[in-house]
Amino acid sequence: MKRILFLLLTAVFYAGPAQAGIDETINNITAPIATFIGQVVFFKVPIAGANLPLVVLWLVIGAVFFTFYMGFVNLRGFKHAIALVRGDYADPNSAGEVSHFQALATAVSGTVGIGNIGGVAVAVTVGGAGATFWLIVAGFLGMSTKFVECTLGVKYRNENPDGSVSGGPMYYLRKGFEERGMDGFGKFMGTFYAVGIFIGALGIGNMFQSNQAYVQLNTVAGGALDGYGWLVGLILAAVVFAVIIGGIKSIARVTEKVVPFMAVFYCVFAIIVILMNFSSIPMAISNIFTGAFTGEGVTGGALGALIIGFQRAVFSNEAGIGSASIAHAAVRTDEPVTEGYVSLLEPFIDTIVICTITALVIGTSQVADPNFAGDATGVAMTSAAFERQISWFPLPLAFGALLFAFSTMISWSYYGLKGWTYLFGEDQTLQTIYKLIFCAFVALGCVVQLGPILDISDALVFLICVPNILGLYFLAPIVKREMQKYQAKLDSGEIKKFKH
Repeated sequence: MKRILFLLLTAVFYAGPAQAGIDETINNITAPIATFIGQVVFFKVPIAGANLPLVVLWLVIGAVFFTFYMGFVNLRGFKHAIALVRGDYADPNSAGEVSHFQALATAVSGTVGIGNIGGVAVAVTVGGAGATFWLIVAGFLGMSTKFVECTLGVKYRNENPDGSVSGGPMYYLRKGFEERGMDGFGKFMGTFYAVGIFIGALGIGNMFQSNQAYVQLNTVAGGALDGYGWLVGLILAAVVFAVIIGGIKSIARVTEKVVPFMAVFYCVFAIIVILMNFSSIPMAISNIFTGAFTGEGVTGGALGALIIGFQRAVFSNEAGIGSASIAHAAVRTDEPVTEGYVSLLEPFIDTIVICTITALVIGTSQVADPNFAGDATGVAMTSAAFERQISWFPLPLAFGALLFAFSTMISWSYYGLKGWTYLFGEDQTLQTIYKLIFCAFVALGCVVQLGPILDISDALVFLICVPNILGLYFLAPIVKREMQKYQAKLDSGEIKKFKH
């Protein structure tokens, strides 16, 4: 392992001069694999002129089912979720490592990323303004999926001798199916998920983030960082390592400060831009509702807008992927369903608030000036919308993108770690080796353009939603009983608010 790590770090230093050759060689080898896996995972069915990825349909159907099965917990439980995050029911003597707020911040930091800035722009470009409406609907439905998977993440977690905990889909899939006499199937499902989340953590949760952070910094610097990707990568890797070496407690201490700051920082500037486009707001909102049900100018019409909106929401908040339940499993609580309630806030913050605000920034800018972005797409399009009103904003936006990428990396390092420890055990030396490998990949992401590798990682992350959602269907009755028992305790006064 040490030799592998040495080779990885050496590659970071020497990738610059030979980067083109390395990229071409690796891409040629992995491209056919990425194409095959992508075609399988993101298999699309043409419906009314639009292409519907079956994996997105699988996630959306699950979200609709859980919303109705849990009695619209995404509405009923919202107020109680806020009370829990505030610490009104927190017992410091409960098993676990982090508070409700810290668990939420860590999970949110794993979903709020570059996609909230650039992915929304792509959705609006392809699906029209109406995609925003369906994005909000999908975010609302996804809250119920998060409730189910995060409740299970706590209920089936392992409490280790040193006081640490390990939880997530690999544990509730294995234990849940074992309880039903399906030991072999449960072990297979748990292992399959662990492998997928580990690879995903190195790809879209790591290399993609560091690469996009470098690209944004270099763009703002006017290309001054060309050839210095290795330096940016090493600095990022060092900062990430300094945080993740301390485990989930260290990660949570950082995310509870970074996530509120970066969310408020971004939203404040976004709202300022929207207000500066005040006269365009009514038309922008009208376009969202009109486009949602007519799909004017969008391939597939209203259905095309719906598909794009749902797809963007699923890709953004990861409801049904199960990754967030790994972070939520570390919470200090004796009532698993409490973390289910807390997790309701995650898609709300990520999708309904931040993604919607981004869509309004772009939408109001389009109303005021249809050609404001030229040929720009993605992050560049969002940046152009801000720059139209605040000429110097690309600089703070690049800073925001850097924070988004950093926070995503440290959260996903924990997700990958729990996949690693599920496969290889909780040995501290092995955990340190994993963290070093993770940071080496942070650095590599800034110097080597591994398109197909990232495609494979992306596909695997969404492939693991198949066993996860299947497990949620099987285990949903357990979650419902937990919810009913908890509510009975609240109603009887057995569970009381703690005085601060």
